[in-house]
Amino acid sequence: MIEVNNLSFKYERDSHHCLKGIDLQIGEGEVILVLGPSGSGKSTLALTLNGLIPNSFPGEISGKVHVCGMESFKTPVYELTQKVGIVFQDPEAQFVSMNVEDEIVFGLENLCYPPEEMEERLVEALSKVDMLDYRYRDVYSLSGGEKQKILLAALMAIRPSVLIFDEPTANLDPVGTLEFFETVKSLKETDKHTIILIEHKLDDLIHLIDRVIVIDKEGVKLLEGTPLEVFSEHTDLLIQKGIWMPQTALLANKFKENNIKPHKIPLSIEEACDYLKYLKPSFNNLENNHSSVESTDSTNPVLEIRNLSFAYNKCKVIEDVNLKVDKGDFLAIVGANGAGKTTLAKHMVDIIHPPQNTVFLEGKDISDISTKHMSHKIGYVFQNPEHQFIKNTVEEQLTFGLKLRGFSDDEIKDWLDSTLERFRIKSYVKMSPYMLSHGQKRLLSVATMLTLGQDILILDEPTFGQDLKSSSELLTFLNSLNQEGKTIIMITHDMSLVARHARNVMVMADGKAIFFGSTHKLFKNEEILQRARLTPPPLFELSGCLSKYNKNWKGLSTPEEFIYALKTK
Repeated sequence: MIEVNNLSFKYERDSHHCLKGIDLQIGEGEVILVLGPSGSGKSTLALTLNGLIPNSFPGEISGKVHVCGMESFKTPVYELTQKVGIVFQDPEAQFVSMNVEDEIVFGLENLCYPPEEMEERLVEALSKVDMLDYRYRDVYSLSGGEKQKILLAALMAIRPSVLIFDEPTANLDPVGTLEFFETVKSLKETDKHTIILIEHKLDDLIHLIDRVIVIDKEGVKLLEGTPLEVFSEHTDLLIQKGIWMPQTALLANKFKENNIKPHKIPLSIEEACDYLKYLKPSFNNLENNHSSVESTDSTNPVLEIRNLSFAYNKCKVIEDVNLKVDKGDFLAIVGANGAGKTTLAKHMVDIIHPPQNTVFLEGKDISDISTKHMSHKIGYVFQNPEHQFIKNTVEEQLTFGLKLRGFSDDEIKDWLDSTLERFRIKSYVKMSPYMLSHGQKRLLSVATMLTLGQDILILDEPTFGQDLKSSSELLTFLNSLNQEGKTIIMITHDMSLVARHARNVMVMADGKAIFFGSTHKLFKNEEILQRARLTPPPLFELSGCLSKYNKNWKGLSTPEEFIYALKTK
């Protein structure tokens, strides 16, 4: 189905190749997982397969790409896209219509399908992603996850032979992610689709993958093989390169670091349970440790919301929400797509102006606080990094706020050098922010927001589009800020991230706050999880499986907790 020979590509005005000498052969019906650090060229490879590179994105290209018997460099894009469908990382970059129905049928109309068949395909595609009730909605009124589902439906309606998904679950809630993987499973079982996935949520996907292709930072193919070959034989290399792995494989590596030698690297909960059930944890005091950090009855919160409600076009998005955030807390806000998480956060920073007497910063109604004072107190990192870019180069973007506030040239240079080094974006300092990979854009947006050293940081999906190394470094940095007394509020769908870093969790469902408490109390509350379309992290599920053999396994949710339980006497 796909043959790539010695493919190299360099974007116009870029100084280095983002792909170098790539060779691939992909057969009909295969499900291929493409992994690599941020900026390694994964998305670029995908764009060469449907002809957008070089037909729409100019640059220097060599080698050959054949898809379904067609040479992609010479075949018109409109012909290739009937055979190769792609869902991009950023949903908004792909919309061509204003409402859901028009978006789904746009491609079908251009291909001159009869109206009755368009209707059939429209209903079928929206039903597959559980979005039929959204048929007449404005696409820009949808949440990030809902937008991603609509793009998936638009792709399914065309029914191409090759399906390429570039971080398709990045904006989906945990249950939505599982539903998407079920869709991939059903497509795989038909043996009619060749599927290429650029994805890092691997635990519930790995059993569907036939082969894994790993691309290095320099755009060179680093590894290729079955999931077992890649993750079992190259664990250290993958971690060194900052490449995502299944949580169970990361746990096994943590065991190895602590001289608990695994006899194999498990790739699933079942394999990990079978491997660990013979080990005997000696201690588990997590319940007491975690219950003591809750602060729901704070009398002096740094940020408070009282009875806040909000509606878009008479559609209620937030309903009577109350929240108190203590100074120095690390709070995660979680919930299903469309639950109101981002809308709530925008009220916290006055992007959406809240009614009087509903949002308070350090005891003061933010309606009475100037924008300048707010920006010195609270930093906000948008879900879409590009919404924060206002300058033409990375350097200008990073230094803009400092220059406005009168910092000296020497102070600006020192801060710029340390920030570029910390976030590993030094080589991109003269590039346009819009030319960065999505992971690099995310790092830049976070770095930009940290210029003022605000006391409160709110981050909407902070690890979206980032590799394992970048995500770990960012969260380590946020934890260090938190230990210094900064208050961190994180909106995320990643329950493993919540387990490892959050002190408290607020759960939203249908615009309402339905839970506030410790992570462990949340993961045990099946009713709340189900109502909010959440799932516990994979290692919490593993601990449940293992607790059948030893009760001291119960309730563990991070690698550190597993090690602690085994090594404490």
